[in-house]
Amino acid sequence: MNIDLMFDSLAGLSVGDAVGAEFPILRRPLAELAAGDLPVGRWEWTDDTEMACTVVGELLEHGGIEQDRLAAAFAERFDSRRDYGFMTVDTLGRIRRGVPWREVTAAAFDRQGSCGNGAAMRVAPLGAFYAGDTERVVAEAVRSAQVTHWHREGVVGAVAIAVAAATAGQARITGIRPAPAEFITAVLERVGGGDTARLIHRARALLGAPVEQVAQELGTGIRVTAQDTVPFTIWVAATYLDDYRAAIATCVGAGGDTDTTAAIVGGIVAAHTGGGAGGVPPAWVAAREPLPDWLDRIKPRQPEKSASTRLRRWFSGSR
Repeated sequence: MNIDLMFDSLAGLSVGDAVGAEFPILRRPLAELAAGDLPVGRWEWTDDTEMACTVVGELLEHGGIEQDRLAAAFAERFDSRRDYGFMTVDTLGRIRRGVPWREVTAAAFDRQGSCGNGAAMRVAPLGAFYAGDTERVVAEAVRSAQVTHWHREGVVGAVAIAVAAATAGQARITGIRPAPAEFITAVLERVGGGDTARLIHRARALLGAPVEQVAQELGTGIRVTAQDTVPFTIWVAATYLDDYRAAIATCVGAGGDTDTTAAIVGGIVAAHTGGGAGGVPPAWVAAREPLPDWLDRIKPRQPEKSASTRLRRWFSGSR
């Protein structure tokens, strides 16, 4: 279990989320983003970050995912201002009113469950936390996803992103950056079949192709499904694993659900780069809205290293 990698991933996710939500509205030249040139201001994050912080809080305090507790925490911290999807609003509202989460999530979409990208958007820090233990990554990602996304594709999407973040984090630990095809293969070994897996296979075949072609074939989250979101983000992360700014600029430039694609990719890439060379620019962290105060008040399950404490403060904007 690696707290430092988890918080690096959360930083990358939250900054990507904020940039992906705000930058398209500003209509600035994309070259400014790729160069790290962002306008001064407060970059607010969305539901992607709010839910990711809850996952991180559970891991920090308890060391794993307990579904009843996670469902209650999602419902308790739900903030309608954070751009939640309509189905998630309904799901968390019903859980908050006391309806068992299994009943709610299993009943969604004519009892098929949700195959949306919400489980994938929040899970990268979990993968980073368990980097080096892929079996645990998969098991905990499944548990984290099922609370809101019962459909197999929604769960597979979360597993794929968690494994990608774990692979990125492990590459940082070993100092060996996997080739893009090797990176995607590591994900494919854990996702089985289905539409999301099929499109991740296609993402591997598209390595080196223009991003416009990749976006057209794989989707960019415009349908807000795991199938339409996860394969593209895996392609971007594999291509730009050591260049956070280029990865985020690629997500924003491709369009679609840019806050979610940038959050997912940011969480994966930052698990590899941290805040160092090619990583999350400190100026971007400073421009991003601070993370929730409650996260910094959680007492870790195990004694926390001083380096982890510094990272938490730096990434929460309280340096």
